This record gives sequence, structure tokens and C-alpha cells, in this order.
Amino acid sequence: MDDKTRGRLTKDGIRIYDRADFAGMHQAGRLAAEILDAMAPLVVPGRSTGELDEAITRMVDEAGATSATIGYKGYRHASCISVNHVVCHGIPGEKLLKDGDILNIDVTVIVDGWYGDTSRMYVAGKLSRKAERLIQVTHDALMKGIEAVRPGNTFGDIGHAIQSHVEAHRMSVVRDFCGHGLGRVFHAPPNVLHYGRSGMGPALEEGMFFTIEPMVNLGRPETKVLSDDWTAVTRDKSLSAQFEHSIGVTADGCEVFTHSPAGLFHPTYAT
Repeated sequence: MDDKTRGRLTKDGIRIYDRADFAGMHQAGRLAAEILDAMAPLVVPGRSTGELDEAITRMVDEAGATSATIGYKGYRHASCISVNHVVCHGIPGEKLLKDGDILNIDVTVIVDGWYGDTSRMYVAGKLSRKAERLIQVTHDALMKGIEAVRPGNTFGDIGHAIQSHVEAHRMSVVRDFCGHGLGRVFHAPPNVLHYGRSGMGPALEEGMFFTIEPMVNLGRPETKVLSDDWTAVTRDKSLSAQFEHSIGVTADGCEVFTHSPAGLFHPTYAT
């Protein structure tokens, strides 16, 4: 059974998976999270983002899994690594990390046809106070969004919870990128906006699988994409942070498929 025939579709085109499908998502999500756990000691000043990506590629291969991003729309790497004012889709390369750099590493793997997609923040060296605040607010915004996931709520409730928390701390939510449905495909309906109004948007139903992945800027929310057609940066050069989990809606809430087995999801390792 492929994704076109698995489960059913809502009137909004969102696929509803069966309870048995949660196991495959947990397996894929766990591998993605384990890979990000293994990256924690490797993020140090003087190491290149390309070296980090090479380590991720090896781990995906050694696990017998497939990278979802290698070959995706011509992309050539097993991760996106976004440093400082890069919002998302940073391309690994020769750039050396400096003391105090913050970075998001985003990994998606395919295990037995299921997609595990997650990202988290890391710090190379000493963390500045303003970067620490940004990372904490972004992490907590994701958790606020996850808390809003239960049948009967709407996708607008998720976005409102995230936006309210971020703006209460005088930071901004990026609106140019969003979360997405996934399962046995990389990207599918719905678009999961990280801002919005309570009660708006499609209603959440048991069996929906999607990512929540807020991007938060210290400055204004506007972004621009560089000439490589991938790298998105803040227009005002302010710092940006992002955290991402893949989740499935249950009868009374949700399950997170991409929990860190080692408890390293937060860069200060205080989850």
C-alpha cells in the first residue's frame, strides 16, 4: 500500500493514517533524532559545516536508511545547516564555525518508506545571552504549538500558540516558511503555519502526521533567498533559530516521533 491509497483524505486533502502506521513513523523519527544526538559533540569552533554533513551522511548510510534530501530538487546534501542569520536551508560547505555561532541542523531520513524529519539548535563554543534567549523562546514556542495539538482544535490554534509566545518576548515569527504533512512522502498537505488565529484552518483529526517547525528571528520576520536558490536569511541580518518535531495526532493529544533518545534536543541539554 503506497501513500496514495493508505488511509483516507479529509476534505482539505490531509491524509489520515491508521494507528498501525504510527510505528513506522516512530522508527524513522527515532533514527533522525539519534543522528542529531550524535552531532552534539561534533559542533565545535573550527569545524566546517561540510564536515558535519559528511558525518550525517555516514550515519544515514550505516543505519541502512536513505537521506530524503540528497537529490531532492537537485539538493546534494544529507542535511541543511543554517548558521546565525540563516533562517533555513543553509547549504553545508567549507564555512568554519566560530566561537559563539548558533546553528540549526535539519535532517530527514527514510526508513522502510517512512519519513523522519527533525531539526534542532546547536552552539559552537560560548553561548551569548541574546542567542540564549532566542533559542529558549523558539524551543518553548514549538512546545506551545505541540500542546495545542488534539482532535477538535485547529491548525490556527497551533499557529496562534506559537505566535503569541514569540511576540510576547518581542521577537518575530518567520512567515515565509511553514511546517508540512508527511508520512510516506516528504511534503504533503497541510501547510502548518506558525502564526494565525485560534479556531481558524482545518480541524485536527486523529491520524494526521505533520511537522511543526517554527523559525523565530530576533529582529523583523522578513527573509530573502540567496542566489543559490536555497539559503534563506533574515533581511535585517538578525539572528534566527528553529526547532522541529514530527508528530502524529492521537485520540486525546499527539505523539512526538522525533524525541531525542539522549535528551539532547535543547542545546543546553535541559529539555
